[in-house]
Amino acid sequence: MVTAMTPAALPDWIRPEYPFTPKRFRTPGGAEMSYLDEGPRSDEAVVMVHGNPTWSYYYRHLVRALAPTHRCIVPDHIGMGLSEKPESYPYTLATRIADLAALLAHLGLKRLHFVVHDWGGAIGLGVAGKMPAAVGRIVILNTAAFPSPDIPGRIALCKFPVLGPLLVRGANGFAWPATFMTMHRRALSADEKRGYLLPYGSWADRVAVSAFVQDIPMQPSHPTWAALGEVSAGLAQFRDRPVLAVWGGRDFCFNDGFLARWREIWPLADVRRLADAGHYVLDDAREEAAPAIAAFLRSA
Repeated sequence: MVTAMTPAALPDWIRPEYPFTPKRFRTPGGAEMSYLDEGPRSDEAVVMVHGNPTWSYYYRHLVRALAPTHRCIVPDHIGMGLSEKPESYPYTLATRIADLAALLAHLGLKRLHFVVHDWGGAIGLGVAGKMPAAVGRIVILNTAAFPSPDIPGRIALCKFPVLGPLLVRGANGFAWPATFMTMHRRALSADEKRGYLLPYGSWADRVAVSAFVQDIPMQPSHPTWAALGEVSAGLAQFRDRPVLAVWGGRDFCFNDGFLARWREIWPLADVRRLADAGHYVLDDAREEAAPAIAAFLRSA
């Protein structure tokens, strides 16, 4: 088993970008989850949920923008970021929803605003769907929370048995390409790339990166199809909530077809489509994205 990286083990070069002290929570499945808890103590919080292959590092600028006024809770899913990386764990959507729900219950939070990206959409909104009365504002960033037949060929390749793990875990053929395929306006700096890749330095470290890909349901026979369908069915509960979509128009994965589906689900959403920004929209369009999100959440 690969244990969680402790805050003391973080290298000095990452601290200017990630100056936080992660906390620890043991999930119902017995694994140690790392999470950020920044900002004023309150039973109201902004919950930021990452996808694959990112970690809480993705939200670093947004946390720094919001923490003076808002409590920010930012988990690293089990197997990701600074969390424990067990070789054997139920790396499924249903488990990730249960893990996040348990963390929020542990923290005693009563009012929640969600910011979700990539597969964090299905996870975060899956939790929201189980506690709708507690949910305030929602921000979606190039994500989905519903079944879709669209999957890029390069990701579909990583789903193949045997070949997929060899590419993702052996050759780092998912986390490493993401450091340049997710950007369009600019390139990540050398330290930013190192920051994204820091938790994924070996075959063992990349267990959940591979498992996330394997858990993408493309047909009803997939074990996660029903769980994703339940999340999708719950989205209608939030048609009356304030929703902001900050969307990178040059995303190779969560493209404008996904945005069109969100417009159907939440027709009153405020949509900010940034035509030339990529999948890592918080990094690629930092000057626009973070201030827009902060203003939206502060207007609550």
